[in-house]
Amino acid sequence: MTPSATPLTSRPSAGLHHSSWRSVLEPVLAGGTAAGADLVEVFLERTDHTGVLAEQEAITSVSPAFGAGAGIRVFLDGRDGFVSTNDLSSGGLLNALDQALGMLGLLRPASGHGGFMGLHKLRDHGAGKELWLEQCPSLAEATGRLLEGTDRLQRHGHHLQARRATYARDWQEVLVAASDGTYARDIRLHQSVGLSVLAADGDHRASLGRRYGTSDRPDDLRAWDAEAAAIDLTESAARMLYADYVEAGQFPVVLANRFGGVIFHEACGHLLETTQVERGTTPFAERVGEPIAHEAVTAIDEGLSDGAFGSLSMDDEGMEPQRTVLIENGILRRFLSDRAGERRTGHARTGSGRRQSHAFAAASRMRNTYIAAGPHSPAELIASVDRGLYCKSMGGGSVGPTGQFNFAVEEAFLIENGELTKPVKGATLIGEAKEVMPRISMCANDLDLAAGFCGSVSGSIFVTVGQPHIKVDSITVGGR
Repeated sequence: MTPSATPLTSRPSAGLHHSSWRSVLEPVLAGGTAAGADLVEVFLERTDHTGVLAEQEAITSVSPAFGAGAGIRVFLDGRDGFVSTNDLSSGGLLNALDQALGMLGLLRPASGHGGFMGLHKLRDHGAGKELWLEQCPSLAEATGRLLEGTDRLQRHGHHLQARRATYARDWQEVLVAASDGTYARDIRLHQSVGLSVLAADGDHRASLGRRYGTSDRPDDLRAWDAEAAAIDLTESAARMLYADYVEAGQFPVVLANRFGGVIFHEACGHLLETTQVERGTTPFAERVGEPIAHEAVTAIDEGLSDGAFGSLSMDDEGMEPQRTVLIENGILRRFLSDRAGERRTGHARTGSGRRQSHAFAAASRMRNTYIAAGPHSPAELIASVDRGLYCKSMGGGSVGPTGQFNFAVEEAFLIENGELTKPVKGATLIGEAKEVMPRISMCANDLDLAAGFCGSVSGSIFVTVGQPHIKVDSITVGGR
């Protein structure tokens, strides 16, 4: 049976590798180019998601979800039209194409191919990944591991009012076809597990969480060290429960590695995406080749790190990922770019076209984004500060359109005379990317990465943030 006669399901037997998809997609691409479009792109996907929540000693939520659909994007000059559909028949795809063409004032003719020469040979990045879904932990295994996590929290924690553990497994198969001949398929797998606690004793409160996530590793929940994760979190909660509140002021700050990189990701990384150049909201638009950060800073975005949450074999426009040096020794070198970004800004594509699902048009987005390791030890950074703040664990925050940010600090310590002293809570880091980046004067040699989720114009996607320990010479610290 052909794809036009068989609905897409979330079972591997109905996969997008089937050769008959070519005969369905080529008429869509030919019809779009015959109508006068510069480029036509079709993104097909099917997904299989499971989410599980454990609270205290019980599983309180299990959330399965299945999906399938297509997104069709048509480019003409500097404009584009995008339509998504769940009708994956030949007629359904052509109807979506006609709607996208209509957005640009184009009409598909009865015949013709507009110079479309056919799709290239399929680049199948999904080959060898077909068994990943069935190799993942069963629901019984997943719930057992989460309950093990909440049990470990109870065993090691004190004054815990709430204990939560979460697990998410996201499987996705995608097929990308475009009128420039692009024809590529992939299978992706992401798993994440998180622990969080609320500790309370009288008027004292502490709320902390940790998340661990990987890509393309079916066994990773089985390998997760629930004991170590629970000890790490409960020890932090115990320190923060009775900590004094930090004083507000302007201080030097040392930010820990791993999730400390969320500030660079949010405050600066988004400003280096061509979506921001198109909107005119980045202060760095005309500064390629100029210094925008301290010479100690080199920043990289790539999709290549094995198992990292933001890694991928191809982006959502069918391009293989690459290592993109954004900032080199303080000098801005490149922007992250997708198809639209390349067409509208002139910045070459970097394999960064990403989207949450077929319901979104791809946009230039980060993958694994981090500040590179430097020559110092973390102890040297701390020793260089007479009076300041050490931020061990970052929490949530918000970022303005041009890089203004404020981020809560989950766990922090005072630095006095070059040494860590008492824990403090209630700290918020406040600043603006273009002012803070030149103040990152020291980078340690302990680069590490952490999993996260990023929301932007093309939805919520899997990303990695990271950095070594870094020293910011001066930043506004909000407190009491």
